[in-house]
Amino acid sequence: MKQTANGLKDTASRSWTPQSWRGYPISQLPEYPDKDALENAYTKLGTYPPLVTSWEIDALKDKLARASRGEMFLLQGGDCAETFDHCTDSHIVKLLKVLLQMSFIMIHEMNIIVVRVGRIAGQYAKPRSKAHERIGALEYPIYRGDLVNAFDVDTELRVPDPNRLVEAYHKSGLTLNFIRSLTEGGGFADLHHPEYWELDFMRNNPYYEEYANMVNSITNAIRFMEGLMPSQLPSLRQVEMFTSHEALNLYYDSAQTRRSPHKSGWYNMSTHMPWIGNRTRDPGEAHVEYFRGIKNPVGIKVGPPCDADDIASLVKILNPGNEPGKVTLITRYGDAEIEKGLPVLIDKIEGQGLKVLWSADPMHGNTYATEDGTKTRDFENILGEIKKTFAIHNERNTILGGVHLEMTGEDVTECVGGANGLNAGGLSSNYQSYCDPRLNYEQSLEMAFLISKLWKEHSGRS
Repeated sequence: MKQTANGLKDTASRSWTPQSWRGYPISQLPEYPDKDALENAYTKLGTYPPLVTSWEIDALKDKLARASRGEMFLLQGGDCAETFDHCTDSHIVKLLKVLLQMSFIMIHEMNIIVVRVGRIAGQYAKPRSKAHERIGALEYPIYRGDLVNAFDVDTELRVPDPNRLVEAYHKSGLTLNFIRSLTEGGGFADLHHPEYWELDFMRNNPYYEEYANMVNSITNAIRFMEGLMPSQLPSLRQVEMFTSHEALNLYYDSAQTRRSPHKSGWYNMSTHMPWIGNRTRDPGEAHVEYFRGIKNPVGIKVGPPCDADDIASLVKILNPGNEPGKVTLITRYGDAEIEKGLPVLIDKIEGQGLKVLWSADPMHGNTYATEDGTKTRDFENILGEIKKTFAIHNERNTILGGVHLEMTGEDVTECVGGANGLNAGGLSSNYQSYCDPRLNYEQSLEMAFLISKLWKEHSGRS
């Protein structure tokens, strides 16, 4: 939908509340049969304590502003969709481990601060292209993530259930509490002991020896720093970890949107960085109406089909003050389309002087199905899109300041390729995802090495 200059003024002048989105058409919202139960769940969520604070949100925005200038680098990653069953210490620890290890590699190789943002503690919903699916002889409501319904092939369990909104809040709270205890407690994230981060199935990877040497190098450097700057020791035992999710179900996100007692404006306090999806970014619909009123830094997924003028207009709606760090454009064109679409978009955004952080999502545009119908992604296509994205930004003297990956710390077999050469025949050995295929632990670390090398090549810091 085109947004004219007058349309932008009209949008800016409209009054906004956390519920004003209800007066707009909305995409990707399931049909809840029990409307009273939905309103009760919404009201209950509004009474609960916030999951994150406005100070944390503003701190992330400042870091994203620095990433947009090439002073930091955004690493955003995690499950395609969290499940309630995976709210366990084992699953959370494995995801944190791989995010920490990837950032550990990037910091060492790129010599730059890495901003860690997990797709975690709220990423319970997924957009879908259709409302129903046929399984066998019967048709069922499509699975939309545990925030909405169950994955089980059961007619009743597939009905959207408002009580899941409340359960998602509790699961997110438990997850956040555990993340904070791990990253701030001085043990799990202690850089004095990076060897604790090892997982056994990395040992056969060609990069393992290089990684082990890197661990030794950083350990020795830290010991040297201990003698020079003992006052810095606490910071070496802690890391910052921020959260993000797609704000797809606006009942969930708007119920937790509130004012901070000491700051102006409204914050979505269910997460640090919500993002708006490629299917819900129409400026005349509810998601854009909601997003334009919150103070959080926000992501916008951008992929085909899209019009560069529309995206520029959307950036202006969501960031009328052209504030650095406010908007991250997460491009997801696919390896085959990136060279066609991205240059036009960059020229439009930069030509209008819009301040954004450019980030690459090389996952979504590279999804395909194998002959037996298994959804997968090829490591080489993922890497290929990242290579082309770096090159395009380099040609235009713009900065690719982040990556957005669907990945897990588990030893799954969902994406083909990588150094150990997983093929389509091996996908069934440990395919766990309910939605989209993820890079496994080993593929994620390998990708971190390769992204670091590309960054050095294009930044001139080799």
